[in-house]
Amino acid sequence: MLKNPLIKLIDFFYPPFSRFIPVKTFRYGVTGGSNALLNLIIFYLSYNYVLIGQDLRIGSLTITSYIAADLMALSVSFPVGFLLNKYLVFQREGRGVQQLILYGFVTGSSLLMNYGLLHLLVGYFGLWATPSQAFIIVLMSAFSYFFQSYVTFRERA
Repeated sequence: MLKNPLIKLIDFFYPPFSRFIPVKTFRYGVTGGSNALLNLIIFYLSYNYVLIGQDLRIGSLTITSYIAADLMALSVSFPVGFLLNKYLVFQREGRGVQQLILYGFVTGSSLLMNYGLLHLLVGYFGLWATPSQAFIIVLMSAFSYFFQSYVTFRERA
């Protein structure tokens, strides 16, 4: 399986950081950062080249371009993030459905916070969409790490 080579690759870069952070936190940072970068790239491409900054209209429903781009990015980064967390970072076998539901809850909560913050930063303050999304990703990553560590992928007694 791909799991062992990826863990070995990530852990190869760990020694300089071993004095400062645990290996699990380092792995989370690398995989989470990679997934966040994937999300940001898909967001950028969706916003600038698929939607071309135009709102998405589905029947009578209108979704702002930056929210639609966020949903497009999330459709890829959600399953990738779950699999990276389950098999590379926390390495918890079993409880897959329960973990997926909890992971979905955190992602849903992050999505709601992301939605509100995107509207605030882009819609209200008029900031650029991609840098705003990058800032929000950093905030949501901290929230997500603590929830995933202590709830979703916690060790069972």
